[in-house]
Amino acid sequence: MATVRVVHRQRALWRQCHRTAAIGICHLHTTTTSSSSSHASSSKEHYKVLVLGGGSGGITMSARMKRKLGAENVAIVEPSEMHYYQPIWTLVGAGAKGVASSGRPTASVVPSGVKWVRDKVQEINPDTNTVRTGNGMEISYQYLIVALGLQLHYEKIKGLPEIEDWVKFKIGSNYSVQTVEKTWSALQNFKEGNAVFSFPNTPVKCAGAPQKIMYLTDAYLRKTGKRAKANIVYNTSLPVLFGVKKYADALWEIVKSRDIQVNLRQNLIEVRADKQEAVFENLDNPGETKVFEYEMLHVTPPMGPNPEVKGSLLADEAGWLDVNKETLQHNKYPNVFGIGDCTNLPTSKTAAAVAAQSSILDRTISKVLKNEKPDSKYDGYTSCPLVTNYNAVILAEFDYSGQPLETFPIDQSKERWTMYHMKADVMPHLYWHGLLKGFWGGPGPYRKIMHLGMK
Repeated sequence: MATVRVVHRQRALWRQCHRTAAIGICHLHTTTTSSSSSHASSSKEHYKVLVLGGGSGGITMSARMKRKLGAENVAIVEPSEMHYYQPIWTLVGAGAKGVASSGRPTASVVPSGVKWVRDKVQEINPDTNTVRTGNGMEISYQYLIVALGLQLHYEKIKGLPEIEDWVKFKIGSNYSVQTVEKTWSALQNFKEGNAVFSFPNTPVKCAGAPQKIMYLTDAYLRKTGKRAKANIVYNTSLPVLFGVKKYADALWEIVKSRDIQVNLRQNLIEVRADKQEAVFENLDNPGETKVFEYEMLHVTPPMGPNPEVKGSLLADEAGWLDVNKETLQHNKYPNVFGIGDCTNLPTSKTAAAVAAQSSILDRTISKVLKNEKPDSKYDGYTSCPLVTNYNAVILAEFDYSGQPLETFPIDQSKERWTMYHMKADVMPHLYWHGLLKGFWGGPGPYRKIMHLGMK
């Protein structure tokens, strides 16, 4: 009987291959037995859907593909043993949340039954529909979802890599689990002088985060009676305070009312820790630098594409995954898809964007599986809850064109405690129990209800 079952399975697979041969992605396989990272380099595996990356995009798409195709047909490649809800790090750096609340074991968020390959992606070859991992294992796929995120480049700031004790030199950064608590140390140890905050001259994930910690620093120093002796400085490489005018106007009012100094087109290029000096270059006059002494320094590192994407045939000229901005299907390889920070989608890189993208990508793949043309269109929706105090948030929501795309029928450019509660308490719950399980695809359907079908 077992032999008959295998023959039937091979025939079914052969028929399936004929259906998908149009885009040259047929692989016969009779097993889904899986590897651990101890497999020898000769080991080969095949999955109908292979997901690269176990961040928010990778986990949510794994969950959606499991429901669509069955767990045994899906695998995810991710080396990290821990998965972090990074948006909460803004509040961790300001002492409002503990870092432990941001992390859970990767094993607990990978959908049950989906194969987790605990290894790093080494090489992606879309011409042969294969991926090689760090230990030499080769995995072939019928469909590939790339969700590899981006890379932080602290090493590109001169002097920073040599600093072993960030706490001693009063430096922090809310962008990594290793450095986020150091922000809180610097804030608590602040006595008097400059608190300096940077925004790099590269694409970044969550473009509002560099100034959220600035507003929370202002609030903390007022609460502890130190604000009068503090000078808060925000040096951004951008020519604007925020990319969407409606929210930028509101933020400029806050900056003025709280006596915060904003310097545009300034890029952090060096840290001289022994002197507690930060060196910024004037981007409008390259070569011209200005030195700021600091009592506290928050570093937002330069960021760039993941090297495995950048070094592959899937990348655009800048190294980002080259996908159609409406369907999230790769522009050259029709069986490859992308989601999240690794893509070249012209919108802010946030978890909220991943949520909206996940529902579109789910429908795109459904169409491709049926050999139909994708018809769902991603509008670029993203969201940035701009934390402006320990009990206030401006909820920025917007689309590709930089136009507000607000969920609630109120003026979201105003500071509200309800939005803070949503950021601090509701969104983490929605992330762990909604997004990562493939059930939350962004607020799009609710927006129409909230606006009585007008939006």
